[in-house]
Amino acid sequence: MPPSNLLVLMADQHNRQFMGCAGHPVVRTPHLDALAARGTRFPNAYTNSPICVPARAAVATGRYPHQIECWDNARPYVGVPASWGHRLTAAGRHVTTIGKLHYRAAADDTGFPDQIVPLHCHEGSGDYMGLLREASPPRQQHRKYLLNAGAGDSEYLRYDREIAAQATRWLREDAHRHAEPWALMVSFVCPHPPFVAPPAYMAMYPPESVVLPVNWREEDWVHHPALDLRRRLMTIDVPLDEPTLRQAIATYYALCTFMDDQIGAVLETLRAEGFEDDTVVVYTNDHGDMVGKHGLWYKSLMYEDSAGVAMIVAGPDVPAGRVSETNVSLIDVFPTALDATGVAPAPEDADLPGVSLLELAREPERRARTAFSEYHASASASAIFMVRGDRFKLVYYVGMPPQLFDLDADPDECHDLSADPAHADALAACERELRAILDPEEVDRLARADQRRRIEAAGGAEVILAEGVKFTHSPPPAEFMR
Repeated sequence: MPPSNLLVLMADQHNRQFMGCAGHPVVRTPHLDALAARGTRFPNAYTNSPICVPARAAVATGRYPHQIECWDNARPYVGVPASWGHRLTAAGRHVTTIGKLHYRAAADDTGFPDQIVPLHCHEGSGDYMGLLREASPPRQQHRKYLLNAGAGDSEYLRYDREIAAQATRWLREDAHRHAEPWALMVSFVCPHPPFVAPPAYMAMYPPESVVLPVNWREEDWVHHPALDLRRRLMTIDVPLDEPTLRQAIATYYALCTFMDDQIGAVLETLRAEGFEDDTVVVYTNDHGDMVGKHGLWYKSLMYEDSAGVAMIVAGPDVPAGRVSETNVSLIDVFPTALDATGVAPAPEDADLPGVSLLELAREPERRARTAFSEYHASASASAIFMVRGDRFKLVYYVGMPPQLFDLDADPDECHDLSADPAHADALAACERELRAILDPEEVDRLARADQRRRIEAAGGAEVILAEGVKFTHSPPPAEFMR
């Protein structure tokens, strides 16, 4: 395939099931559906860490978070190891980013020298409260997001509109100036909370249209110690009544459609400017959201709704209208970027664990691959690891009981098979796959030691607690705050 332009579209906290092309019966995402229709969708796509900063570092570097010691939202990417932006820039490809990156600072040499309205970690440091993990106080704001969900305006809505406007302007005014293939990453924030959506989008989803999530009633909740801790620290341990739940979910639906419309504006400009036929387009997101399933909300868990991400690729020589069951993850974006733009990997990229999505999309059969994810951040008393093969998925907690799910028979993950003697062999096989990637206990030790060092450097847990949560979510550039 000759070199192409590259357009990477990202959302934040988008549950991959909340798209028409994924079969959702209510949520309207016509632009993502159209992209999937002219490309290949990977329904078994995963984040490599279900929290923003480590996930975005994996996108940039093509490496697992433990390989680059990016454990949490207070350990942002600073440019080492090299990103796919470094590789493309060194090869003479122009690289521009618009919107959320969530690295340390625009001044760092991250390989993305042309950043338009970037969002980076708050004050360059991020969420220090998250370093306290299970010792952090309950975060009341997360319950308020759900209780106050509904129509209105927010800094994230204003920011996402500006991201779309800047992207369409770049495609009209700047893209034509480049003789060599270019790369553009456009990264939106919605449907990340706060759960506030424009009134016109809320009107599309009356609460009675909502599909209630699996096991939303308290009597159906699983009471694993890691899940109970998560509910308590995210202040969702008291169940929502049904009207409140429906309103919150309807708002999430509306934000998904709002986000889809911003993406649609970018894709329409790509077509109108004559770039569609020679541009590889990748759509993905950093992690998902539980959206009430199993009595849980937000990210940071290894259930499919949190650890799963959307992944669609379209463009020259990409099979149209195809669904590939091959397991993929965010580390595959790095080799895809090089493959699309015709840039050779550097020698130090030889051990990257990812594979080009373009290569996987063209394969007629499902490739056997293990998807891997890890979590070491806020509201966790245990490191959490996930490996998913063709059928079984293991969630491994250091010092806590595991969970094992047969995703073919139980896609909603309602039946933990880890204690079932009939599935002992599957459990053992999954753990071998995990230990082929890392030593979970040793990685947990390294992460905790690094987090203790950073807590001490900040003046200790007491100082962090006294300062409290400086922000409820990473703020966009100041001009969008009011």
